[in-house]
Amino acid sequence: MLTANNTSVSRRLLGRLRDVMAGSGSPQERLDKVVTLIAADMVAEVCSCYVMRAGEVLELFATEGLKKDAVHKTRLRVGEGLVGDIAAHARPLALADAQSHPNFAYRPETGEEIFHSLMGVPIIRGSRVVGVLVVQNRTMRHYTDEEIETLETVAMVLAELITSGELVRREELVPVDGNALLPLRLEGVRFNAGVGLGVAVLHRPRITIRRLVAEDPDVELERLKKALTAIKNSLEELFSRPEMRDGEHRDVLETYRMFAEDKGWLNRISEAIMTGLTAEAAVQKVHDDTRARMSQITDPYLRERMHDFEDLANRLLQYLSGGDSDAAKGDLPEAAILIGRNLGPMELFDYDPKRLRGLVLEEGSATAHVAIVARALDIPVVGRVKDVLDKIEPLDQVICDGDNGQVFIRPPDDIRESFMDAMGQRQQRLAVYARLRDLPAVTCEGIKIGIHMNAGLLLDLQHLHASGADGIGLYRTELPFMARSSLPDVAAQTLLYRKIIDQADGKPVVFRTLDVGGDKVLPYWNPYDEDNPALGWRSIRITLDRPAVMRHQLRALLRAADGRELRVMFPMIAEVSELLQARRIFDIEVEHERAAGNPLPSKLLVGTMLEVPALAFQMEALLPHVDFVSIGSNDLTQFLFAVDRGNPRIAERYDPLAPAMLTFMKRVAAQCDAAGVSLSVCGEMAGRPLEAMALLGVGIRNLSLSAPSIGPVKTMVRSLDIGALRAYLDTIMDLPDHSLRSKLKSFAIDHGVTL
Repeated sequence: MLTANNTSVSRRLLGRLRDVMAGSGSPQERLDKVVTLIAADMVAEVCSCYVMRAGEVLELFATEGLKKDAVHKTRLRVGEGLVGDIAAHARPLALADAQSHPNFAYRPETGEEIFHSLMGVPIIRGSRVVGVLVVQNRTMRHYTDEEIETLETVAMVLAELITSGELVRREELVPVDGNALLPLRLEGVRFNAGVGLGVAVLHRPRITIRRLVAEDPDVELERLKKALTAIKNSLEELFSRPEMRDGEHRDVLETYRMFAEDKGWLNRISEAIMTGLTAEAAVQKVHDDTRARMSQITDPYLRERMHDFEDLANRLLQYLSGGDSDAAKGDLPEAAILIGRNLGPMELFDYDPKRLRGLVLEEGSATAHVAIVARALDIPVVGRVKDVLDKIEPLDQVICDGDNGQVFIRPPDDIRESFMDAMGQRQQRLAVYARLRDLPAVTCEGIKIGIHMNAGLLLDLQHLHASGADGIGLYRTELPFMARSSLPDVAAQTLLYRKIIDQADGKPVVFRTLDVGGDKVLPYWNPYDEDNPALGWRSIRITLDRPAVMRHQLRALLRAADGRELRVMFPMIAEVSELLQARRIFDIEVEHERAAGNPLPSKLLVGTMLEVPALAFQMEALLPHVDFVSIGSNDLTQFLFAVDRGNPRIAERYDPLAPAMLTFMKRVAAQCDAAGVSLSVCGEMAGRPLEAMALLGVGIRNLSLSAPSIGPVKTMVRSLDIGALRAYLDTIMDLPDHSLRSKLKSFAIDHGVTL
């Protein structure tokens, strides 16, 4: 907490900085005056400003107290020395005896050997460190928390002045290779397949804060209050819209409202205003500080929630600066590639999805909410494209290649023409798939294949009938749980599940019970630190340990069915005893509803996911207790091969078309067929035509896949002779090959199977 005395010191210092900036002189002369002023006000013999140059190098740009000859000559890599350590970790450092610190790096040209104590803070703009501000003293001085806070406040102002060109010439910050306008190809990770070509639209371009130092803190606090009120009113208006009254979208807005009312966040902004910053500068400072701290967090849910804070800070800045928070909507070009660091799921709806041709992100994950929403909208997404925002300008031509996880910036004509040809061919294929929508998925010899759709949002339901899917083979119920700030009650769940069944309009829906843990963390449950979260306390293990959560979900599903068929599937069952435990809980809820006089489902079917290989060794004991089995090929692959699919070094090491995987599938299919129990596959294997072909060859007759994959897989099915494929597989299944992929591709070519 800042003291009244320190607040006045900060305000006085910021006022003097404002006077310096109002005067004449070159950027270098101004920066020299600034460090001299800071040294005097902080009672320090040294004040130095290091600025980040291209190549992650910190260069001494100005100093008071060190040798002047060192300016523009002393350079430190990020992580090198104490200055580099501050930049690497984006956090302040205060040492009474700096030279005894193991990271101290002595540079003789500076003459700093006579100075013992050191205090340094990062100069941060957005989430990026653009420099380091340092003060030093000859004595072993113990700097206080208030002094660190004051220097951080000054650094926030310097960040804006440096990047705006007022203290450092812009050309000095440009990469020295001069390649800014050359064509670029950047590598990323595929979050959603497809190809899009358009012009770059930067997601929420950072607002330039024109006024940093305040005249009257009380006026700034009142401006902040009015902006917060405007945001809350905007949220209430959104809540009142018919389409936002319930469901996942409302859950996300509830989370925003929770952040907008967070006392700790608001108090930090108010304190920053009291140091002498304007409301805009205070919001930006607190946001930059929060982002720098949270960038060190590894928990995936908390990292995703940082994007909610970022969205809120942007909206608050727009209100304070008099801008329109929805300006992006009207200015969107006809064909746009949206470029951003990351987005929350609701932020995507700030843009007209009909004009979006692709989404490129610096961060994110394939399981992030925005990636899931983008898949539902069939927008190609490439994520983890390092520093893309630094390498692109608004309205640059961009190709978003979601199929291969690549982004082309300012592509030459030959590359553009090549991609346009590929996109034209894709449109022709989509037209073929559309004509197949109402035709059955039947093989050449007349075998009917069930093709179902995976879903996890109400938004997905629009594709159920448009795609011609037979039903929903997997509805992931965890997404509404993840989007909320608290556990949804029975009434909220009932409303959602009833809407899903209503919109399915008689087509079957398989509801998978809550599947969280691992990389899917709920914000209202303390995450448990585990060495191997994929193998830890997750999925059915959580809900069996917390049966009230399972009971409430099952009760909601029973009530939502309301005289209609209900299909419920339990995830990650490792042994039959776990399934029996879950069924006993289900039976209790059925009796509870019967005793209460509530209508029960007209038909109740219970199934299990088969993801843990151990369950396959209990099939005879399992099958009498289930109506259907669904193989989750994603988890099964990583468990069967003991491979972490989140580790990029080994994620692709093992092929699902390996003999071991197909032999496993074949045995399970034969056992289910003999027992008269329906078997399906609902992982990524089911959505790829070649893998789906192999699944049909080993006896699988039901597939559940994403909506965009239905057309290609149905086309494959209608061109396949399963008998010929089965006979071929019998000759190669026992081979010691790493994968049968190439052989299966050759079969498809030789037998006219469309892949």
